[in-house]
Amino acid sequence: MRGTERAGRARNRKTIATMHDGSAALWPDGEPGTGDDLGAAQRWPEGATGPPEATDPAETVDPAEQDGAETGPGLRTSLEAILLVADEPVADNLLAQIVERPTEVVSATLRELADSYTAQQRGFDLREVAGGWRFYTRDDCAAVVERFVTDSQEVRLTQAALETLAVVAYRQPVSRARVSAVRGVNCDGVMRTLLLRGLVEEAGTDPETGAIRFQTTGYFLERLGLPALTDLPDLAPFLPDSLDDELDPGHEPGR
Repeated sequence: MRGTERAGRARNRKTIATMHDGSAALWPDGEPGTGDDLGAAQRWPEGATGPPEATDPAETVDPAEQDGAETGPGLRTSLEAILLVADEPVADNLLAQIVERPTEVVSATLRELADSYTAQQRGFDLREVAGGWRFYTRDDCAAVVERFVTDSQEVRLTQAALETLAVVAYRQPVSRARVSAVRGVNCDGVMRTLLLRGLVEEAGTDPETGAIRFQTTGYFLERLGLPALTDLPDLAPFLPDSLDDELDPGHEPGR
């Protein structure tokens, strides 16, 4: 008699199961997840040892957004790449046109980049000068850069550098574009070399085009052993007969 009562109590016993939200539920027949009284929404999936984890709606990606996802380099990467090859400050509105983003977004990103370089104590910084943005070496690194430049000055100039330096010396102040036009080739890299070696320097901007112009330095005269630009040798005997002042009308020679 007593054994029958114990078996009946076992069949009617409810098993306590802990829900995933911390609450407790009574499951009939001693089998968690199979009671009809809790409804199908609270049943565990077949083969699962517990309730499924809740899904964060914020982690769900709309397929439409995936189709419109941006490809290629990001905004910061693109701006850094452009500014690394820029020889002159680049205006934020021009950068905005190139990367096809709103100007205010580009301006804010440039300031964020400048602040991040400063916070990271990088050897260079991003400055807003002359209405544009450009990379510069940090002031704290001036001594190291000076030693590098001084040591590299002992290396002989290439033929391209000598030709470019001659154009600047006799046509100064002159822009990069004008030097390239006279030589017939792009001279951006050579001009950077001459700037690093202290043989040329910036000399304001062209009033018509706004391009930066360059002139020779006192160090240039020192290396040539000349007291002034007026002591440069006459260039006419070395020019071809077909080359005359019509190449640069209205230009006053540097001498």
